Amino acid sequence: MGTERGSLSIHSENIFPIIKKWLYSDHDIFVREMISNACDAITKLKKLEIMGEATLPEDNHFQITVTVNPEKKTISFTDNGIGMTADEVKEYINQIAFSGAKKFLEKYKDKTSADQIIGHFGLGFYSAFMVADRVTIETLSWQPDAKPVHWESDGGTEYEMSDGSRTERGTEITLYLNEQSYEFCNEYRVREVLRKYCSFIPVEIYLVNANAPAKDEKKDASDADKKEAKKPEPINDTNPLWAKHPNDCTEEEYKKFYRDVFYDYKEPLFWIHLNMDYPFNLKGILYFPKINTEYDSLEGLIKLYNNQVFIADNIKEVIPEFLMLLKGVIDCPDLPLNVSRSALQNDGFVKKISEYITKKVADKLTGMYKVERENYEKFWDDISPFIKFGYLKDDKFKEKIKDVIIFKNLEGKYITLDEYIEARKGIKTAEADASEQAESRAEQVDAPEGQAEVKSEELKAAEVKEAESTAADNADIANTADNKEQGGEKCECGHDHENDENCSCGHEHKSDDEPDEEDEEDKKTIIYYVTDLKQQSQYVNMFREAGIDALILTHNIDQPFITRLEYERKDIKFQRIDADITEGFKAEAKKKDLKALKKHTKAMTELFRKVLGKDKLEVKVELLKNEKVSSVITLSEESRRMQDMMRMYNLSGKDMPDFGDEVLVLNANNKLVQYIINNEKSDKVPMICQQLYDLAMLSHKPLEPEAMTKFIERSNEILMLLAE
Repeated sequence: MGTERGSLSIHSENIFPIIKKWLYSDHDIFVREMISNACDAITKLKKLEIMGEATLPEDNHFQITVTVNPEKKTISFTDNGIGMTADEVKEYINQIAFSGAKKFLEKYKDKTSADQIIGHFGLGFYSAFMVADRVTIETLSWQPDAKPVHWESDGGTEYEMSDGSRTERGTEITLYLNEQSYEFCNEYRVREVLRKYCSFIPVEIYLVNANAPAKDEKKDASDADKKEAKKPEPINDTNPLWAKHPNDCTEEEYKKFYRDVFYDYKEPLFWIHLNMDYPFNLKGILYFPKINTEYDSLEGLIKLYNNQVFIADNIKEVIPEFLMLLKGVIDCPDLPLNVSRSALQNDGFVKKISEYITKKVADKLTGMYKVERENYEKFWDDISPFIKFGYLKDDKFKEKIKDVIIFKNLEGKYITLDEYIEARKGIKTAEADASEQAESRAEQVDAPEGQAEVKSEELKAAEVKEAESTAADNADIANTADNKEQGGEKCECGHDHENDENCSCGHEHKSDDEPDEEDEEDKKTIIYYVTDLKQQSQYVNMFREAGIDALILTHNIDQPFITRLEYERKDIKFQRIDADITEGFKAEAKKKDLKALKKHTKAMTELFRKVLGKDKLEVKVELLKNEKVSSVITLSEESRRMQDMMRMYNLSGKDMPDFGDEVLVLNANNKLVQYIINNEKSDKVPMICQQLYDLAMLSHKPLEPEAMTKFIERSNEILMLLAE
C-alpha cells in the first residue's frame, strides 16, 4: 500500500454533543459567551474606525441589549457592532472552532493589537445550544450596500440561511430556551448572571423585559422630566477602578469599589493597586480585609478577569495559596486560558504572573514597615495571619518579609524578634546567676549530715590545696602544649589519642570541635509567649511582677510559625509562660528553708496523689515572691506541643498517652498552702487540695466537663462553710 496523506474530518453530529454537555462547567456561562461575542463585534468596529476604514455617525452610541421574554421563553442578545455578511456567517458560524476574532487580528496585524479582543477559539457561540433548542441570528454588516442575513438552527447540527430583515447595523441572536432552562427568561435571574460575569465589560449592557408593563407617566410632568425618567441605566461599569492609573484613584473610590464588588460592610485595611504593562499586561487591586478571626472565615476571594470578562474565582495557578486570604480582582488579557475560558493552561508564563503578584505584596508590606510604621502596627493583628502563612508557604516571600515581622508584647508594644532577644540578654544573665546559686544551695542541702557542718573547714583546706596545685596545673598545660606540637594530645594513660585511633585504654575522649548538646541548649535565648491572655492571666501577672516580657501569639497559625522559626534559628527556643517556674518568680531561700521545702515537697506529693487519685502527679513546693498565688500548673513545652499536635490530627481521646510532665507547684509563702502543710490530718484538707488543683488547672487550660461540674459543686460547698 502506498503512502497516503490527508486531513482529519470532524463530524459535527459527533463533536456537538461534547460541546453542549462537557465544554462548559456551568450552563449560565452562555450569557458570558454571548456578551463577549457582542463586545468583540463592537471592539472590531471601533478599531476599524480608528484605522480610518469605517465611518460612523456622530450620534453613534455603542451598546449591548439583553432582552428576556417570559411569554415566548426566549432571551436575545443585540449589539450594534460590526455585523456579518452572508459569507462571514458561513465562515464564522457554520464552521465550528473557526475564530472570527483570530482572523480579524491576522488581517489587521500591522494596524492593531489584540487588546480588548476577547474571543480566541470560535466556540463561544455554540454554548447557546446548552440552553436552547433553537437559535436564530439576524445580522447586517457595517460594509456599504451589505444585505441583512437570517440564520437559524434546530439542535445545532443543521442550519438554514436566507435573506434577513434587519435594518440597523449589528447582530441579534435569539435563543428559544428548552424546558430545563426557562430560568434564563426571568429578568432577575439574568440580571444576577450578568452581574456575575459581565459587571465590567467595556461596552454598556442594558437589560430589557419584553413583557414588563409600561410605567404610568404623570400628565403634568414636563418633557425634560419624562426624558430623564425614561433614560435607562447600564447594569455594568465600563471603566472599572483597576483599569485606571493609581494616581487617578481616590481613597473613597477604592473603598466604594470594595463594597460594591465584595458586599463587605467592613472597610478594608489597605490595598495594593497592580499596574503592569511589561513583560505581560496585568492590572488589578488586592485588598487586605479586616477579619474578625473569631467569627469570620479566613477564606478570601480573588476574582480573575480576562479583558474585563469574569473568568473564575480563586484560580490557584495565578494567585499564590497564601494570598487566597485576601480579596481582590486581577485582570490579565495575556492569561493562557483553556478552550472553555474557565481554567488556565499551565505554563511558565502563569508562574511569572504568580511571582509578580507575590513580589508586589511583599514590597507593599516592607514599604509600610519602613515608611508607615504606625499604620503597619495598627494593622498588624489583622494582617499577621496572611504574612505568617506566606512565610510558611513561599520561600521567596519569606526572604522579602522576614525582617518586617513584628510581635505584640505584654505592654501592648510591637517589637521585632531581635529586639526581644536583645532585651532578654540582661535578664537571662541574672536568671542564670540565680539558678546557679539555687543549685549550689540545693547541693548543700542534699549533702549527708555532718558533711555540711565541716563544709567551711573543707573549703579552707581546698583553697590551700588549690594554691598548691596551681603550679602543677601550669606544668600540665605546658606538657599538653608540647604534646600537641609533637602531633598529639596524651591522656593519663600516656596514649596519643589524636594520632592513635586504635587505642583501647577505655577512656572517653571528646574532640574539642565536638559540640556539647546541653551547652548548645543553654545558649539558646528563651522566647516566652502567651496564647490566651484570659486563660493564662495568673502567669501573665507573675511575669509582669518579675519584670519579664512575653510575646502574645493567639492565632492558630502561630504554632507552626514558631516551630519554623526555631528550625531556622538555632539560637532561640519558644516557651509558653506556663511551661516552667523561672528563678525570677522565686523568693530568696536560706539553707534551712531549702531543707524544709524538700521535706514539704515529699509530704505534699504523697498527700495530693492520694486525694486526687493521680499516682504520677509531680508536686513541688516553692517559695514564690507573690504570696497571693497559691498554686500553678506547669507543663513542659515539648509535651504540650505534642498534645496540641495530636489534637490537631484528631488523635486525642481515651487512648491519648499521658506524658507525665504536668507539675503542680505549691507556694509555701501562701497561707492556704501553709494550712495544708501544717494540718495534713484535717478533714477539710482533701477538699482544699482538690480546689487548689482545679484552680491551678483553670489558669492553665479549661477543665473537662465532669471536673468542672465537681469544681462548681465544691465551690458552693466551700461558700456554705464560710456562711456558717
